[in-house]
Amino acid sequence: MLRGISAPVTDTSLDVLAIGDAVVDVIATADDAFLTEEGLTKGSMRLIDAAEAKRLYARMGQARETSGGSAANTMAGLAALGGRAGFIGQVAKDQLGDIFAHDIRALGVEYRTPPSGVGVPTGRCLILVTPDGQRTMNTFPGASHDLSPAALDEQQIRSAAILYLEAYLWVPEGPRAAMGQAISMAHEAGRKVAFTLSDIACIAKRRDSFLQLIGEGAIDMLFANETEIMALAGEVDLEGALAAFDHQVPLLVVTRSEKGAIASEEGRRVAVPAAPVGKVVDTTGAGDLFAAGFLAGQAQGRGLEQSLRMGAVAAAEVISHFGARPEADLKALVA
Repeated sequence: MLRGISAPVTDTSLDVLAIGDAVVDVIATADDAFLTEEGLTKGSMRLIDAAEAKRLYARMGQARETSGGSAANTMAGLAALGGRAGFIGQVAKDQLGDIFAHDIRALGVEYRTPPSGVGVPTGRCLILVTPDGQRTMNTFPGASHDLSPAALDEQQIRSAAILYLEAYLWVPEGPRAAMGQAISMAHEAGRKVAFTLSDIACIAKRRDSFLQLIGEGAIDMLFANETEIMALAGEVDLEGALAAFDHQVPLLVVTRSEKGAIASEEGRRVAVPAAPVGKVVDTTGAGDLFAAGFLAGQAQGRGLEQSLRMGAVAAAEVISHFGARPEADLKALVA
């Protein structure tokens, strides 16, 4: 039984509603020498301001632009798998804001958040992909960090079986307040709350806050990779990290790159191998699409192993090409 539930579960119009950064991904290839020149750590994510975004963009090679954001990518994957997906995220009244809104709606994701009128431009993530497929992200959050509780649609939140939140947006105060309010709304309606740790950098900034959320029973389903979960638990090995949360998080899902993934449900462990990939082209969105596959499996009433395998297939598809959104028919791949 879910903790924090005070109302019976009723019919839903959405399988998953996510709250996250609404940004446009700008993706270009780069070699290791370029990263060194820029002082960038391969595979990392850093926050940048508008001036740095403009400077770095000018130095990047030919790029492709598509709506992105971690939780938004997950909802795109969920919709591609036939799930009923919704998204809450803040954009501005500008060209990139129009691109984001058009792209996510065109994928079948319900998106109702009105654009901001405060003058801060829509966020963008400048992604440099090296020949080994590793992505180095430089994120200007822009308007996405202006999300406030006023932007929430309570009816939309109450209509979703699962509320899915990303740690990237938990760092700034305004969005954190909005997400906290959304958690209360979801639990009052008898819904589950899922949370993804997103990146090791988020844990460094908000570890105590995440542990408090877990301790209060606010999280029913937690997503992480093995580095993130060990950092959150303060453990040096995966088994110790899993044990630390066995009786605090009802369902913990941990991805392990080429070693597959594992789910721990109140101490019961289920593991699956990684799905085969011909060639790793771009790891952008691997964790996002894994979450999409797993959530789709749960929405369809599948068991942990099947849900994990769906996540592995979705992740394998997205790392086989550039970009963080699926290009192949995910429903056919997981059938």
